[in-house]
Amino acid sequence: MGQAPSMLTQYDIEEVQEHCNNLCGLSLSYNLFSQQEIVSLYQRFCQLDRNAKGFISADEFLSVPEFAMNPLSQRLLKMVDGLNFKDFVAFLSAFSAKATIQHKIEFIFRVYDSDSNGKVSFNDILEVLRDLSGSFLSDKQREQVLSQVLAETGYTKESYLMLDDFIKVLGSSDLKIEVEVPVD
Repeated sequence: MGQAPSMLTQYDIEEVQEHCNNLCGLSLSYNLFSQQEIVSLYQRFCQLDRNAKGFISADEFLSVPEFAMNPLSQRLLKMVDGLNFKDFVAFLSAFSAKATIQHKIEFIFRVYDSDSNGKVSFNDILEVLRDLSGSFLSDKQREQVLSQVLAETGYTKESYLMLDDFIKVLGSSDLKIEVEVPVD
């Protein structure tokens, strides 16, 4: 794919849609992003890719104020550093209103699984809670809340949660992870 927004072809758009569908386990007739949204995302990608390298570095992601201010930005940076355009769109697909609940849970799992070992420990969850709550809760309060939530779902402090466990725990909730994609 070319570096200028005008270089995005119909074939490129369809290829990005297919890439997202494959990663998300969706049928080819279903698209998480419209063609116009993909063109808008490509324009944004090109703006972020300041040196026209074909990928976005962690520093370039940090130039987005909303990203830089996110309490989970350091965890997310591990997931986004070096993304090419297709992977950039695939990363954003978890935030689409059209994404399946399973896809959203898989994304959340990857955020919690910071060492990418396929399981989430009590301490992994505690770190995310620390990032999210800041100084509003003490470490002891966070540990108490997390222990209680795990106990209510049949897990203990020593449990490791796998992706299936995340799906079981979060699957019944109505997750709302969305991003507004400008189409102007």
